[in-house]
Amino acid sequence: MKKTNDTYCIILKGKNITERYYRDKDGWLKISNRGRIFRATSEQVLNHLLPALSLGDLLKLTVTVKHYDEAYWQTLINKDEEAT
Repeated sequence: MKKTNDTYCIILKGKNITERYYRDKDGWLKISNRGRIFRATSEQVLNHLLPALSLGDLLKLTVTVKHYDEAYWQTLINKDEEAT
């Protein structure tokens, strides 16, 4: 089982928001609640996730980490190819 950064997707979920963070071949990406894609440094990803982890119960946030057998961004590409 491959356990590198690019095989994980981090999902931050609240009452009205869902954000995803994952690493592709060029670096970290954040997918906002509206579906917008933002490049992020690893420090920015931590700055978003650490408060959610420490205050999650108070703010009703959950953080889920999903593991994939291949790189998560490859999984997204494969899904797009299957849909067309």
